Formats: sequence, C-alpha cells, structure tokens
Amino acid sequence: MRRTRKEILPGAYLTCLRTDKFKTGLLSVSLLTRLSRETAAQNALIPSVLRRGTVRSPDLDALAARLDGLYGARLEPVARKKGEIQCVGFWADFVDEKYLPDGQGLLEDVAALLGEVLLEPRTRGGLLLSAYVDSEKEKLLEDIRARINDKISYSRYRLTELMCPAEDYAVDVLGTEEEAEAIGYVALTRRYHELLASSPVEIFYCGSASPDRVERAVRDALATLPRGELDMDLGTDIRMNTVEDGPRYFTDDMDVNQGKLAIGYRLGDAMEDPDMAALRVMNAVFGAGVSSKLFMNVREKLSLCYFASSALDLMKGVMAVISGIEVKDYDQALVEIGRQLRAVQEGDITDEELAAAKLGLVNDLLSAGDSAGALESFWLEQNLLGLEYGPDELAALVEDVTKEDVVRAAAGIACDAVYFLRGTGEDEDA
Repeated sequence: MRRTRKEILPGAYLTCLRTDKFKTGLLSVSLLTRLSRETAAQNALIPSVLRRGTVRSPDLDALAARLDGLYGARLEPVARKKGEIQCVGFWADFVDEKYLPDGQGLLEDVAALLGEVLLEPRTRGGLLLSAYVDSEKEKLLEDIRARINDKISYSRYRLTELMCPAEDYAVDVLGTEEEAEAIGYVALTRRYHELLASSPVEIFYCGSASPDRVERAVRDALATLPRGELDMDLGTDIRMNTVEDGPRYFTDDMDVNQGKLAIGYRLGDAMEDPDMAALRVMNAVFGAGVSSKLFMNVREKLSLCYFASSALDLMKGVMAVISGIEVKDYDQALVEIGRQLRAVQEGDITDEELAAAKLGLVNDLLSAGDSAGALESFWLEQNLLGLEYGPDELAALVEDVTKEDVVRAAAGIACDAVYFLRGTGEDEDA
C-alpha cells in the first residue's frame, strides 16, 4: 500500500493510497473550516442540501439513477469534528474497476459526479432551493434533538460543553438547535460560497488506480472550485492546564435508571511535544479495552459500573472517561476511577498490563488497513496533525513504548470537570 500526497489545486491536497486489497474504491472530499457556534449548523447542513440535486440531476431520483448507472456507487454527505476543525463534504465508494469487464472511466465518472454535487447544485435565481433547505434543516434538527436518546453520547457531549465553555471545542459538529432553526436559504447560500472560497480541501482516494490518473480525474472534477483568501491557519488551541484549580462538578437529573458518569481531563505537559504512541498506550493501560485498569478493577473486581472506558482526543489534548453506574455508587466510582489514574501516573503497571495494552492497540491499528473507510479517517487526522506515518508505522512505535514512557505521558494529566447524568426513574434504554 503506497501513499502519496500532493497539492493539486491552491489549498487542495490529494492523498492517494494505491492498493489492490479492496473490491471497492473510495474517494472523499472534505472542506476544512473553523468550528464555530455561529456557523457549525450551517456547515453541517450544506452537504445534505447539495446532495438533493444538481443542475444535470435535479432531484434525488435523478441522482440515484446516475449512481445506479455507475454500478451502484454511493455518494453520501459527511460532517466531522477534528479537534476544533469542522470537516464537511462527501465520500463516494464504488466498485474497483479491476472487477469490472468494462470499468475504464468509472473513477473519472464518480469523481465528476462528486464534483458536480459539490460545485453545481440546483438553484433558483442563484440561490439554493428553499424547499431543499427546509427539508434538510428539519432532518438536521431531528438529529440534534435526538442526541439525548443515546445517553452515553449525550453525556460525552454535555461533558465537553461544560468543560470547555469558552473554547470552540465545546461546539457540537451539528451545531445548536437554536442556530439550526434560524437557517434560511439565502444565508445558507452565502455561507456555501464562503465555504468553497475560503476552505482548505483534503481529498482522499483509496483503490487500485494510479496517483497520476486520480489527480487528473480530481483536477477535472474540481476545475471550477473557487479559491479566494484561504484560511490556512486552521488548528486547535490546546489548553495545558485546568480551567480552575480543582475539578468542576455538574449534574443533570433525568428520568432514567442508570446514571452516566463522565470525567474530563487535560493531558497537560504531554501535549507540548506529544509522543502519540506513548499517549495511546497510556490510554489503553488506563481505560481503553478489556485489559485496562478501569475494566479489570472498577468494573470487574469492584462491580462499580456497568461499563467504563476512556478515550483520547489527541488533537485537543483531552481525555474523557465515560461510565454507567448506579446512582448510589457515584462517590465510590469517582474515587476509584481517580485511583486507577494515579496508579498509572505512579508507574503501578504490571508487565502483563503493558503487554496486553500494546497488543490490543497494535491489533486495532493493523486492522485499520482492512477498511478503506478507516484508512480515510486515519489519514485525515494525520494530515491535520502534520504527521507522516501510517497505521503500520504507528503500530511499530507502539511496540517500542516502555512503562517509563507511559508514566511520562500520564504525569501531567489533571481532572478538569466531572459530569453526572443522575437517574431519577426507570431507564427507557434498558
């Protein structure tokens, strides 16, 4: 699997992974913009509206017919949050041409359609159709309101919102209900043109076609992409220290049976010159996976929670622990989770714990090579971080991590916020 990366248009970078491993090819285009409360909902809505129809294919039925004619290719809108960067655009997957008797040109046709959806939407008087905007806005509002139905995700969302009130990181990738409700088709059209003109673009291809051929296809597809004053200074502000001297505590009451305890940490000095492999191993030792201290001690030995796991956001320098607990076990669970983190910071790590954590991480990284979608997500984040190594190389770095590396990675971690979704009734999700 050979990777190349090249700027093919001003501010537009193409990453190609050439491989014969997959039966389908993948092509994605992501516009990068600052995550902001004022524009997040608009940005998230734009790809869905564009996907409703183009000049040549004015509605969903016409687009579906063209995709069927491309051997059942798929083209879907996507909105993602990477640190304090919002990534919006499309991905397409399609049969790799080596499996087709007459597949020459399929890549070009898919790239052309993706470019058409992005750059030639159906309009009236130069404005996005109000009917399409209103319809997709209602779906966006439904998605925003539905956040509360998944209590685990909702707890993580509320923790982030409360932990980072003055940081863009607090903004959800879909924006707020208030901002979404206020979207009109005129303002959305203006934002669409601003996004096209000012956004750096990350393009990703995975499949058997040569990089030169992919470059030609994408250049042709995006030939009319407007380029204005590009916002190339995108990035994420990393806060090393906690907001206050000690943790801040927040509680919401809800008519559910099982409480959700969410704890947010700042990674501290480890983010000055981050050792990505050591940080990942530290997280695996502490709380990610079935060999972690949280799983083995807080869940299995002490039975203080139904589940407990930790997750890193290395672009922002934060770690979150999410657990499901009985309300009566709140104090003890909070104490025990803190105790397990201190054990990692003090080097109370057995050889077996370290080996199991590394083995699990290596397996996860190597399995990323089995999915074009996983590779696309991995390389998007690597490109945003300015890192050049792939999953295999990162797995090799993980293998070399020592206990001392883990202790150094954990040394500056500090608890910043504790959020408790306290159950007061019967859990409708049970």
